[in-house]
Amino acid sequence: MFGYNGKVLRVNLSNRSIIKEDLNLELAQKYIGARGLGVKTYMDEVAPTIDPLSEENKFIIATGALTAAPMPTSGRYMVITKSPLTGTIAISNSGGQWGTKLKNAGYDMMILEGKADSPVYINIEDEKVEILDANQYWGMLSEEITNKLTEVHKGSRVLCIGPAGEKLSPIAAVMNDVDRAAGRGGVGAVLGSKNLKAIVVKGSSKVNVANVELAKKVNEEKINILKNDPVAGGGLPTYGTAVLVNIINENGVHPVRNFQEAYTDKADLISGETMTETTLVRKNACYRCPIACGRWVKLKSGKECGGPEYETLWSFGSDCDVYDLDAINEANMLCNEYGLDTISAGATIATAMELYQRGYIKDEEIEADGLSLNWGDANSMVEWTRKMGKREGFGDKLAQGSYRLCESYNATEYAMTVKKQELPAYDPRGIQGHGITYAVNNRGGCHIKGYMINPEILGVPEKLDKLALEGKPAYAKLFHDLTAVIDSMGICVFTTFGLGLPDYVDMYNSVCGDIYNAETLLEAGDRIWTLEKIFNLRAGIDKSDDTLPKRLLEEEIPNGPTKGHVHRLDVLLPEYYSVRGWDENGIPTEETLIKLGLEEYIGKILSENK
Repeated sequence: MFGYNGKVLRVNLSNRSIIKEDLNLELAQKYIGARGLGVKTYMDEVAPTIDPLSEENKFIIATGALTAAPMPTSGRYMVITKSPLTGTIAISNSGGQWGTKLKNAGYDMMILEGKADSPVYINIEDEKVEILDANQYWGMLSEEITNKLTEVHKGSRVLCIGPAGEKLSPIAAVMNDVDRAAGRGGVGAVLGSKNLKAIVVKGSSKVNVANVELAKKVNEEKINILKNDPVAGGGLPTYGTAVLVNIINENGVHPVRNFQEAYTDKADLISGETMTETTLVRKNACYRCPIACGRWVKLKSGKECGGPEYETLWSFGSDCDVYDLDAINEANMLCNEYGLDTISAGATIATAMELYQRGYIKDEEIEADGLSLNWGDANSMVEWTRKMGKREGFGDKLAQGSYRLCESYNATEYAMTVKKQELPAYDPRGIQGHGITYAVNNRGGCHIKGYMINPEILGVPEKLDKLALEGKPAYAKLFHDLTAVIDSMGICVFTTFGLGLPDYVDMYNSVCGDIYNAETLLEAGDRIWTLEKIFNLRAGIDKSDDTLPKRLLEEEIPNGPTKGHVHRLDVLLPEYYSVRGWDENGIPTEETLIKLGLEEYIGKILSENK
């Protein structure tokens, strides 16, 4: 068996059973691995109407076909469950080193079931798997528990939740290697609901490669392409994803004050260039990554830790009208420590600031916290982040995310969310293709599962007019499908800055055997995306949820280079459904299901719709 290990680890926390099962290789190859295989497995085992925080829900951690293989950026893994934030499928990705250790321990996938009657953690050392008491670790922050567990289990890597996950915040992340996160969708709360604090793993095996010499050649070739690409080999290694701050702002699509504006003359204060000159200590690369976009920074206190990504600089920065890099670094550190999604956390504070601005939140509600919700209050922004992690005071309300916060004031029009998940750092009114990827995204507001910023802003693989409508739905579908492929392989999506579909075919086939060509590999991505859509439809997520906040559809951008624009979802959504082979209600047709090998769902797509 090449690429895949052939083993699935099933752990039931209720009865403490540990079972090792054979991988269904045919299914794994059909869905590639990681995201695709995880979603298929989850759908086969869990009812889509399940309560995400119930004992009956399951939590899948899946490595890709190329995770830990000798290929660039092969350190990714996926978390698959039902999101407590959105009610959709949760597909959350993380890098670092942890995922490779799970693969090296011999497992392609881990299925967590049930609920422990008290806090536990799981220790994996190759064949040895044990469920151990975690009462002494409950309540610990990410860095502390990682240090404690690696003292006990030498040479291991740690995945954990922080207090936010323990306290079931629907914006809680799963952390690994201290500062890497499977961040979106509230997946940390699902582990918290199961009383699972951490998974410690150490592995000694290597991935079997189908053609060692060819794989070596392919690896060297793809690394060379990435290193010579101006983005993957230039901007990202030099400035990290923060290189985007000035670029996105200069294009007039950098949201300010909860998307009330889309341009600021202060952006450079929190840019990658400024970070490099002031707080950057070093790069912080994931496994086998030639790009090394991760940052390691120094806080004002002198502590050194993982630095913020572009989206984090935006959510705690421009979105809150804060341009204090030290404060943003601090908030980012707190999110890593407490286990919070930085996009949702910062965007929720920004939403609260607008609710306060408009008189919905009153002074007396936050008086006891001793903090303000004034735009630009950097100190309060940091302390609200801490209170969210602790679920303390008004921070408890913030920890529910921005949609539920707005809902409590009957003011959901101020929640900049899709399917209740906070939108990231790009205003879709000025990037039409990227906007459609927001609206139809299977996991709610998300930029990374269909990164149309590549062609519309960065000109990769070609430059598209960001305001044009023609052809954008087909392009968005292509990016959705290709990203599903990359996620399922266990590779980083940032490789798309230099690599294209034929490169991924080369990488997969050299490791796993001659299985895919360009057409069939992209079709596998289509299959995975459509399968996720089917889950959502069966969970009661329908066409009415494939939309954008009213502000982005009706209020023109008031300032900057894209002044005067709104998003034209009315034009783009029907065309997107059409190019996907879905009907006018966004439901895959029988013909499409047959074409994608999803015949088993014919007549069953809406059978469990609420």
